[in-house]
Amino acid sequence: MGIPFRNTAGFGKRMEYNLVGKMLMEGLDVYLPLVDDHGVDCVIKKQDGTFIEVQIKARSREVAKGDAALFAAISHKPTENFYFVFYSERLDTMWILSSEEFLQECITNRTGKNAGKHSIWFNGSKKDKDANDKTEYCKPQYEKYIETDFSRFH
Repeated sequence: MGIPFRNTAGFGKRMEYNLVGKMLMEGLDVYLPLVDDHGVDCVIKKQDGTFIEVQIKARSREVAKGDAALFAAISHKPTENFYFVFYSERLDTMWILSSEEFLQECITNRTGKNAGKHSIWFNGSKKDKDANDKTEYCKPQYEKYIETDFSRFH
C-alpha cells in the first residue's frame, strides 16, 4: 500500500504534480496557473504554438469499492482546446477526453444541489465468485479513451 494521505485535496494536488511531471518528462511545455479558479490545472504549449488547457481529476485507492473511477460534480461548459485527464489510482488507469468528448459521455445532473454539474463513471464492478469482494474494471465504452502517455497533447 502507498503513503496514507491526510485528505483528498492533498491527494489530488499530489496527483496533479505527478501527472504534470510525467508530461514534462515526455517533453511537453507545461505551465501551471498560480490561481486555480477556472478549473485549469495546467496549460500546455504545443509545438505549433497553440495552447491547450487541462484539468486533472484523480481518485485514490482509498475510495469505496465500486467507485474507483467515479468522477462527480464537475462544472464544465464546452471549451475549445480543453482536455480532462482522469486517473484512477486503484485501477492504475488514465483516460484523456476533450471537452467535447467529455460532454458527450458524461451524465448531467438535472436536479438537486449539483444540478447542471456533470459526472462520469469509467468503471464497472462485478462480484467475485470466490470471495465477498468486487472486481473493478473499465467499462468497454470508455476503453477508447485509455492512454498510457500524453501523445495526444503533442
